[in-house]
Amino acid sequence: MEKNLTNNIKSFIVSNIVPILFLVISIIGIKYSGVALPVILMDVISRMDRNLFLVLSLLIPVLAGMGLNFGIVLGAMAGQIGLFVVTVLEIPGFIGLLVAIIIAIPVSILLGWLTALLLNRTKGQEMIAGMILGFFAMGIYQFIFLFFLGGVVKIDAPQGIMLSTGVGVRNTIDLVNVKYAFDNIFKVNVFIFIIVLGIIGIIYSGLKLAKNKDNAKKYRTNIILMLILIIIGIAGQTLPAFKMYKTLLQIPVFTFVLILLLCVFIKFLFKTKLGQNMRAVGHSMEIAEVSGINVDRTRTVATILSMVFAAIGQIIFLQNLGNISMYNAHENVAMFAAAALLIGGASISKATVTQAFIGTFLFHLLFNVSPMAGKNLFGDAAVGEYFRVFIAYGVIALTLALHAWKKVVAARQKVKEAELKEDQDNKEGATA
Repeated sequence: MEKNLTNNIKSFIVSNIVPILFLVISIIGIKYSGVALPVILMDVISRMDRNLFLVLSLLIPVLAGMGLNFGIVLGAMAGQIGLFVVTVLEIPGFIGLLVAIIIAIPVSILLGWLTALLLNRTKGQEMIAGMILGFFAMGIYQFIFLFFLGGVVKIDAPQGIMLSTGVGVRNTIDLVNVKYAFDNIFKVNVFIFIIVLGIIGIIYSGLKLAKNKDNAKKYRTNIILMLILIIIGIAGQTLPAFKMYKTLLQIPVFTFVLILLLCVFIKFLFKTKLGQNMRAVGHSMEIAEVSGINVDRTRTVATILSMVFAAIGQIIFLQNLGNISMYNAHENVAMFAAAALLIGGASISKATVTQAFIGTFLFHLLFNVSPMAGKNLFGDAAVGEYFRVFIAYGVIALTLALHAWKKVVAARQKVKEAELKEDQDNKEGATA
């Protein structure tokens, strides 16, 4: 029994080495940053609020075997186009963001379809193709906003949007009309949010338990975990020691509801025929095609869905930020979203909603503490800045290298198993 426990622990550590490593680094960063934990968590919640939707937009292409969709840069551009139009038309608040989403969706569908045309012709090289496509699209995007708007098409825009010459859009546009329009609809402190989440979890697990007795142990465990969550929430809400947490940790409920709705949609999609087709294509395009699945169409739908969610995610991101850096707000969207997903323990062939949440939390926790930790340890905050950028690129490179290594090992193992089987067949033949 002890041996089994040791093996299980070892297997857990090996399977989750990346998130465990980042958790350890983050704890060290918290210790040396000198910043109060409630202040750190306040910033991390804000970062999760504006980044989670973008990270979740990567899941569907991974399911379809297309790897990390670095082409979501185009989806982010579609979101920025929607916000630009809303800002020019001076449509304020919640309605303004809805109009921005309505404008961004058809643009992102078109860009997703065009992206899919390329990716379907570069099977096996989707990630690098998406990355290069992003660079190409940035050139066209900059041409439109630097020359076409004002130079070819005259724009009657409010002050502060166009350059003084009237040709081209300013680098930074203030989103004063729609800033926090989603986030400020309704906020509760983190402990009330935890209690409500726990109650919903108990109701959901209870209903599942009543319908499905086969997985009774799983749902009973979920109910116990949700009860623990509720106890934590009640303790935080009532004990004076957590007063600062109650004050600082405010959850923007509407934005997180949008995130949870996307999670539900992804879970639902994975159970549909389309989702099963995506799984089949992700497992083997050749077998899927023989089975009668239209591989190219399935991959196209996956790409378009990813682009649409990326466009909405960029709108959520920017309304929380409060301004648009028109020419570079979209540049690092794909890299940071991919890094966050991979830090959660995902790979380019398998990713889950849970890994997206864990990775986003750890990635942005490290982003928060690394500058101050770098300053206190080395006397220079820039060290922390360089470290977190290095982490973002490094974790992607390491994951790609590990994926390639695992494929080579798996191929060698298959060859070895085939040789052993052939030797065994030969021996049996000789004996007969």
